[in-house]
Amino acid sequence: MTDENNKLLVDLEVRIKQVIFLCDALKDENERLKTEIRSRQKQLDETVNELQQLKTRYNGLKTARTITAASVDVDTAKLKLSKLVREVDKCINLLK
Repeated sequence: MTDENNKLLVDLEVRIKQVIFLCDALKDENERLKTEIRSRQKQLDETVNELQQLKTRYNGLKTARTITAASVDVDTAKLKLSKLVREVDKCINLLK
């Protein structure tokens, strides 16, 4: 082989090693990003859960306030209670 061919082979070998190094670095970064995505998804799920609990508590407090508030008329309280009773009845029917 000539010197030029040897030089080309050495250059090719160096470039291949660079590509392999970059590939390994990208694999590491990909794994890190996947881990970060899983972590963020877990946080999001926990936040959605907490939001749902807070909405439930808020609706309960709103209902309690409607029932106990003196400034709210009795008809509104009756309507809300009727709605709650219907929701409970639906839940009971779903459980059967």
